[in-house]
Amino acid sequence: MNSRRKILRLAIAVATASAAFVGYAHAREMGMPDIKRLHSTYSFQDTVDKLRAALEGKGFTVFSVIDQRQAANSVGLDMPPTTLLIYGNPKGGTPLMLAAPDFALELPLKVLVREDSDKKVSVVFTPATALDGRHGLPPGLAAKLGGAELVIVAAIGVPNTEPPQPAPQGTTR
Repeated sequence: MNSRRKILRLAIAVATASAAFVGYAHAREMGMPDIKRLHSTYSFQDTVDKLRAALEGKGFTVFSVIDQRQAANSVGLDMPPTTLLIYGNPKGGTPLMLAAPDFALELPLKVLVREDSDKKVSVVFTPATALDGRHGLPPGLAAKLGGAELVIVAAIGVPNTEPPQPAPQGTTR
């Protein structure tokens, strides 16, 4: 009976690994978003504050700041500090939604700030290049959103050198 359990566990592990690989490959084929992950030179809260101030200072509206750790705590769960800033500029985004109405699913833009167990602070967002052509957006129009990336990079004090990373398996939009 012990060998049956081992075989069953092995089969489950192989099936899970296969599903993860197929899911990742399918996500890449379906144009799932690439993400940009940068490491902030500031503490978690300073990073959140600097991003918000920089975005607002450049004319973006910060529509919402979601403290996901606080939300988790409200239901008795814990997680590392994690905050999502939702921001945009209707003057810049509206023409894109007029060109491709379903592109509204991508707007407003979002930037995630999270802290890992080593107190390293990551800033994660979808670069404009990954949005190009999505939802029928004519080629080249997503580049108009790229200005926000420069604001983010400047706010957190790091050079913009890391290439986009594939979204983690299981990520949904």
